[in-house]
Amino acid sequence: MRIATWNVNSIRTRVDRVVAFLERSGTDVLAIQESKCRDDQFPSAAFQAAGYEVARTGFSQWNGVAIASRVGLDDVATSFPGQPGFAKEAVVPDAGGEVPLAGDTPASGTLLDVPPPVEARALGATCGGVRVWSLYVPHGRALGDPHYTYKLAWLEALRAAAQGWAEPGAQVALMGDWNVIPLDTDVWDVTKFAGHTHVTPAERDAFAAFGAAGYTEVSREFVPAEHTYTYWDYQQLAFPKNKGLRIDFAYLTPALRARTTGVTIDREERKGKGASDHVPVIVDLAD
Repeated sequence: MRIATWNVNSIRTRVDRVVAFLERSGTDVLAIQESKCRDDQFPSAAFQAAGYEVARTGFSQWNGVAIASRVGLDDVATSFPGQPGFAKEAVVPDAGGEVPLAGDTPASGTLLDVPPPVEARALGATCGGVRVWSLYVPHGRALGDPHYTYKLAWLEALRAAAQGWAEPGAQVALMGDWNVIPLDTDVWDVTKFAGHTHVTPAERDAFAAFGAAGYTEVSREFVPAEHTYTYWDYQQLAFPKNKGLRIDFAYLTPALRARTTGVTIDREERKGKGASDHVPVIVDLAD
């Protein structure tokens, strides 16, 4: 069985390329991030024509996760237990009218208690006996930004849920874009990230906590070479200059790690017209 994760950076833009990857690589299950569309806009027909079922969750042109499987797709969950939302302040303008959210807040008004919405960042499904989670960890934006606090809370809530899933014999894969650079050698020049997100001790500790919870990050184990990347920005010729980041990972429970026979980071998918800025991370499992 072959499972993979890929931040496709808009599934509607890249559906042909994604389906071609599935057929070329023989991938059975693909965890997709940044689908960037509502559920009714997801191009499911193209996957179905290729023999894949699709589960997805998306609310707008931001975020969005999905799983495509040709080995079954059961017990779909569009969030994990305890998944936090991102809190946005809302006010009632003094003059009345519609309630704007943060970023469109008038100079004065009355704060409302608005429950934070749970974003489309996690989707789980059981595929061929493996519980696969497609995860798009919050970016964090900047140190001191509320989104950074949200990122750490999101990772801790996921760890708590994942620890409960790691029972003896459990076949669980946590796959996706983690938006964390765990090691200095996972970026072309770590000094460029001084004072920014992705490399802070708190983020790195939150990422490492999944190992303490009983999971193994198998891409590091099978592809340990330093300066091996899964993401290159579109700007300033980052890909030709190999100015990349390693931020896409697969954490597996012990029983699933025992079945793992290899991992491939498909750098070829960053080449050519219409490429995503991320590439697939592929995990091979013995029967």
